[in-house]
Amino acid sequence: MRAALLLAYGSTPVLDERAEPVDAVNLVEVTAAPVVPLDLLCASGASYFGRPPLPYVPGVQGVGVVRRSAELAPGTRVWFATTAGMQPGDGSLAELCAVATADLVPIEGELSDAAAAAIGTSGIAAWMALTWRARLQPGERVVVLGASGIVGQVALAAARHLGAAHLVAVVRSEAAEAPALAAGATRVVTLADAPDRATLTARLTEAAGGPVDVVIDPVFGDPAAAAADALGPGGRLVNLGGAAGDRSDFSSATLRGRSIAILGYTNNAITPAQRAAALGSVLDLASSGALTVTHVVRPLSACAESWASAGRSGTRVVLDPRE
Repeated sequence: MRAALLLAYGSTPVLDERAEPVDAVNLVEVTAAPVVPLDLLCASGASYFGRPPLPYVPGVQGVGVVRRSAELAPGTRVWFATTAGMQPGDGSLAELCAVATADLVPIEGELSDAAAAAIGTSGIAAWMALTWRARLQPGERVVVLGASGIVGQVALAAARHLGAAHLVAVVRSEAAEAPALAAGATRVVTLADAPDRATLTARLTEAAGGPVDVVIDPVFGDPAAAAADALGPGGRLVNLGGAAGDRSDFSSATLRGRSIAILGYTNNAITPAQRAAALGSVLDLASSGALTVTHVVRPLSACAESWASAGRSGTRVVLDPRE
């Protein structure tokens, strides 16, 4: 079968031939496989998951149809997860993929395979951060950092659906303001207009109409510190990533004085049942038109050039192994 193959850590995958996983209990014909930041991290060789044996096929998630399964009928449309790059084994950037039974999630509806794949784990993370970790309540004020990214796009739409009263998107520049408003934000704050921590805190508080209840944070670093300062009593900041830095500075007096909670989130901490339910919720939002994730579809043969641009914008690259 054709597959994108990583031959060396820190390199770009190349299109090559790979033996079909003929002995797999569950075998999926892949129709859409996104390239996500976790794929790039694992392939760098610097991941906290370690270095699984090379070569391997990247791709921690995808969409396809079941060819063979212990529990699902052939032809069932599924979203699936893999441990490629985190453990030995191949991932979704291939025509066929072996998948563990617990990592198969049947999906329905008319949403395209590419759109479902583009949402995938980012949608799960945004939904669970809002509901499971932050326990967002209707009427609360929400700030979404990194709002132009995929997690941010989903978080905006999900928070609006869940009843956020004031929904503030934080983006890097004015160019991202219109998409953030279209995704559900009531106000947009640009980092370019808030050059220091105090200014950003003031802008967030003003845009939210008062102290913030929930911050969804895929970036950490200085923006997270400023957003934490904008939290009111009982406020919660949920961190999902470190795009702006691995460390942030929080005031003990602020944390204690307002009983603020700084919470972490990873998809690795939830059960398969939670993951399936969260995915179903965000795909339902997308099917209704309430959620759109910016994505572009390219053939598997374009894996090398797609890899280089995958983590650099708010547009998700989805590869189609059938092309």
